[in-house]
Amino acid sequence: MSDLVDEPGPDVRLRLADERNAWLCTVRPDGSAHITPVWFIYRNSRWWIGSEHSSVKVRNIRKEPRVSLALEDGRFPVVAEGDASLILDGFPREVVTAFEQKYGWDVSAPTRPGSKRVLLEVHVRRWLLTGTAQ
Repeated sequence: MSDLVDEPGPDVRLRLADERNAWLCTVRPDGSAHITPVWFIYRNSRWWIGSEHSSVKVRNIRKEPRVSLALEDGRFPVVAEGDASLILDGFPREVVTAFEQKYGWDVSAPTRPGSKRVLLEVHVRRWLLTGTAQ
């Protein structure tokens, strides 16, 4: 698959808006992959993912920010490679609202007593899309 510098086309943007799950791949300290399904929002050329502060994916991103994301449908691949940063507080209101609209979920609310939420912001470096293989 080849690199795409620009934003994906309207068909892919529609899928990013409609599809509920993506697979997030982070790198463990030993170099092995950690893959997990996540809920996501795609806004302002970025993927946004909520997580618990103590999760494996957050611990991995603290050490190695490079990540890959893929939509679930393997027949028509949509894969993004990028760099994740952690937002510990002050979540963008439009992102919180978008999660509420898409999932009926407050991405900023702790899921258990004493836990803390973080928001992953992934800046895409490269898109790998169906039909772009050489």
